[in-house]
Amino acid sequence: MFKNIIAPVQAWLLSRGVCVGCGTPLTDGQSKPSTKVKDCDQVTCKCGRVFVYNPKTNTYRRALLSEI
Repeated sequence: MFKNIIAPVQAWLLSRGVCVGCGTPLTDGQSKPSTKVKDCDQVTCKCGRVFVYNPKTNTYRRALLSEI
């Protein structure tokens, strides 16, 4: 039940380029090229959450454990 409420809010925050945990813009996070995901960047927020940024589509998503 909680997932049905939280998932759309997190998707909306990620579409705006904002961290789902602390609300800071992901453009302020530390960015480095991802070694595991081709043509994407790994962005680490100040709160420690890790995201994958795709510059071609200009979208963010949460990183999987296998991608960290």
